[in-house]
Amino acid sequence: MSDDGHEQDGHEHVPSRQRTRFPGISSRAYEHPADRSALVALRKLSGFDTVFKALSGLLPERSLRLLFLSDSVRVSDQQFTHLNDMLRDACYILDLEKVPPMYVTQDPQPNAMCIGLDEPIIVVTTGLVELLDEEEMRAVVGHEVGHALSGHAVYRTILLFLTSLAVRVAWIPLGNLAIMAIVTALREWFRKSELSADRAGLLVGQDLRASMRGLMKIAGGNHLHQMNVDAFLAQAEEYEAGGDLRDSVLKILNVLPRTHPFTTVRAAELKKWAESRDYQRLMDGHYPRRTEDKDTSVSDSFRESAAHYANHVKSSKDPLMKLVSDLAGGAGDLGDRVRRGFGGFTGSASSDNRPKDPPSSSTPPRDEE
Repeated sequence: MSDDGHEQDGHEHVPSRQRTRFPGISSRAYEHPADRSALVALRKLSGFDTVFKALSGLLPERSLRLLFLSDSVRVSDQQFTHLNDMLRDACYILDLEKVPPMYVTQDPQPNAMCIGLDEPIIVVTTGLVELLDEEEMRAVVGHEVGHALSGHAVYRTILLFLTSLAVRVAWIPLGNLAIMAIVTALREWFRKSELSADRAGLLVGQDLRASMRGLMKIAGGNHLHQMNVDAFLAQAEEYEAGGDLRDSVLKILNVLPRTHPFTTVRAAELKKWAESRDYQRLMDGHYPRRTEDKDTSVSDSFRESAAHYANHVKSSKDPLMKLVSDLAGGAGDLGDRVRRGFGGFTGSASSDNRPKDPPSSSTPPRDEE
């Protein structure tokens, strides 16, 4: 348990209540399957991140560090002490040995980030600090510490660097298509890494309702008395299941340019994980340790990721995902299903104007939908 006994570890401040601690926890314990498979593969590339850390002078990391040091407020025992307490406690709970520097920067937009190649730094905006209460903010700090423990800051910077490099060769035929494929895949991983960090935030705060409230406030502002967590989660249900295939396509188009999942989706995903057997086992002390990371199988991680996506398609209520699941299960008449999925929108006008062949004597006429 998180208690008064962690003074010897450099975490002098105790939390407002006792929380379960996870000594030696591996970030694999809370990572989303798609995020975990990518990270396991990258970690197996010996020396890959070391090379890019050595090249950090070519990247804007040093500039960012100087910028925040010179024009933001560094969290410490003298400044934003309540955030400093949360940060130290989050690192204690997740057993992160080195507490990353944390800055508060003047920005009315609620936001937080964990950046840096050599050593991660955490930045939160004044808009976020002013929006959230103590327990909600604790989940956010845990979210960013989860990014640091997973190494997201390193790998995100690496992939952004590779994407920037790809832009320079856009003159190559089909270069733009290749770049869009890279960016699309990168953003998909970004979104899954955010779900991983949300789980880390819950492990630190250990208050699901506070995590839900924080996401709800990010979506709707500081009007908690006007909002309801259950109604907010109902929006996620309606978003997933509502509409027809046209809405499914629009959902994909809406999410493609985003690096974060939509807030209702994040809330629903976090609640689902909090109710899972995996989460309960983790809270009971059964979780992978960092000492075992080197023995992790890349192929097993990819199989878990593929199984997750397959189960997602099978259980999804989204019209497009249901169509894919039905077709994968051997359901026939693709054209008819697509027409029904689009509400009869496609092809109806042109089909009415085409001359119709007279029915043969052996084949009965077919009614138009």
